[in-house]
Amino acid sequence: MRGGFGRGPFGGGGMPAEKPMKFGPSVRRLIKRLSPERVKLTAVIGLGVTSVGFLVVGPKILGRATDFIFAGAIGRQLPAGLTNAQVVAAARASGNTNLADLLARMGVIPGQGIDFNALGGVLILALGLYVASALFSWMQGYLLNDVVQHTVFKLRADVEDKLSRLPLQFFDGQPRGELLSRVTNDIDNVSLSLQQTISQVLTSLLTVVGVLVMMFVVSPLLALIALVTVPISIVIATQVAKRSQKLFVAQWSNTGGLNGHIEEAFTGHELVTVFGRRREVEEVFRERNEELFKASFGAQFISGLILPAMTFIGNVSYVAIAVIGGYRVATGSMSLGDVQAFIQYSRQFTQPLTQVASMANLLQSGVASAERVFELLDAGEQKADPENPAVPAGRAQGALSSDGSGRVEFEHISFRYQADQPLIDDLSLVAEPGHTIAIVGPTGAGKTTLVNLTMRFYELDAGRITLDGIDITTMRRDDLRSQIGMVLQDTWLFGGTIRDNIAYGNPGASEEQIRAAAEATFVDRFVKSLPLGYDTVIDDEGSNVSAGEKQLLTIARAFLADPSLLILDEATSSVDTRTEVLVQHAMAALRSDRTSFVIAHRLSTIRDADLILMMESGRIVERGTHEQLLAARGPYHRLYAAQFRGSAENAADERQTVPATVA
Repeated sequence: MRGGFGRGPFGGGGMPAEKPMKFGPSVRRLIKRLSPERVKLTAVIGLGVTSVGFLVVGPKILGRATDFIFAGAIGRQLPAGLTNAQVVAAARASGNTNLADLLARMGVIPGQGIDFNALGGVLILALGLYVASALFSWMQGYLLNDVVQHTVFKLRADVEDKLSRLPLQFFDGQPRGELLSRVTNDIDNVSLSLQQTISQVLTSLLTVVGVLVMMFVVSPLLALIALVTVPISIVIATQVAKRSQKLFVAQWSNTGGLNGHIEEAFTGHELVTVFGRRREVEEVFRERNEELFKASFGAQFISGLILPAMTFIGNVSYVAIAVIGGYRVATGSMSLGDVQAFIQYSRQFTQPLTQVASMANLLQSGVASAERVFELLDAGEQKADPENPAVPAGRAQGALSSDGSGRVEFEHISFRYQADQPLIDDLSLVAEPGHTIAIVGPTGAGKTTLVNLTMRFYELDAGRITLDGIDITTMRRDDLRSQIGMVLQDTWLFGGTIRDNIAYGNPGASEEQIRAAAEATFVDRFVKSLPLGYDTVIDDEGSNVSAGEKQLLTIARAFLADPSLLILDEATSSVDTRTEVLVQHAMAALRSDRTSFVIAHRLSTIRDADLILMMESGRIVERGTHEQLLAARGPYHRLYAAQFRGSAENAADERQTVPATVA
């Protein structure tokens, strides 16, 4: 088996170095994923423009209502019977020029109070505009939610498809918790960020444009004063964003690292407890949790500086507009209603900028998560299946027959997991149809690697592997693997009934076929002792069945699949001695008329193999039958003798420790 990829509760398994992408390109790429929904997005923009249009006209209308009230209040205090022109002329004659300009601009009618009919009409119009704005805004939000959820749905689907195209080497180099964090936490965060920021940013930008237009209509001078705050706000927001973005990337990177540690620690909880390593696990958790805290605190704190800074700038602008506007009203340059409307516009102008600033942390967090998802989508894929794949003989019949089919040949193959670490160089091997090939050797000799290459879990560096004379690289992986049954040393069961776990090897199998496979592999013996029998539910970890029973279930699954090529990787390692004898008989029946590769450390289990390969350092150092290799007195003989001598010494030690009364 290869080294360098093992990972346990305390394994190396460090996080790969994070190389954050540029914020701008990541945002553009995220926006590009919205392009399939361009029609709906166009409608969203149209609804937003309509909603904001109604909203920004409101203050101007309300300003007109203020003018009606102010004119009525002043007019009631003036003597009736005079015209507005006469009152203005009298004010000028007495030296009250400012008052004269104010009365002239307001259109005051002496002796007449507030015109409630006109005032009511203005207020009803303003109310109608605000109701229409709210209605269009709701429609915009509903449609935008549909756009975002479809986009995230497609993103999840793309990630799922990508995972199926990634080579096994990618998964070997990624902690499972880190990968799960990208697939779940990061995508959820992208969804949340898109949902909240797109609506807010779109509405804010439209509001800024609409309000700016209305401000220039009301007073170009005050509009220019309000515009001074824009470049200042942009500079502050840009500088803060540069400093906080890398912290958001670190936040989600540390989240993935912490998830990876937690997943490993809880998966190996029994191991941690047995070896008393709880303190070390807790210390690693504390360190990574501390790193996540620092990154999260820094990101949120720095990005949070934008809001108070923008609020301060907005307040300064508000004061300046109020002072200058009041002066212009006093001099008659503006009506009171226009000043009131402009003050509302100034709030509406700075509020969107402040809202966008307050959303900066959420936006940056979402982009940081998007970067991590894009890194996954950009990972190198395994070679694509050929467009015109070859089909091996016997494929149409669903199994390879023994008359000349099932021949596997390794032709001068070479392979390395890492370029600077040699493993297999120029290895050749032929497995004849129906033969059982046993592969033995020390750990790291390349036994499991040979099987992985046969399954095309990894691609060869040189040479080729053929099945019935057909290069397996010219076949579809599904076609190749559909003919291969595999039983691993590490059992895998899923949450479900015993029947479901066995039927995983052949979903279309009947009840009779499932029970026949169970009986052939002696699963039926212990299932009958369970209260619910085949309906007994197994949890995800298979903790309610023994290790040997789990192995028997995986063997039964392989039986039911009825494969053409059988691979057994230490398949009986977890089975007790008595059950192993029974399983060996079942294995013999299963291997009949099938090419079989058996990886074994117990040499006693492969005595009847047609060919035994002794491997060391990726090379076949010996090959032959059990008797031939023993007679050669080479590496196989030494390995066999070491196992036999170890068993004999253990038995002698046990006899010496048995009390006389028991003996």
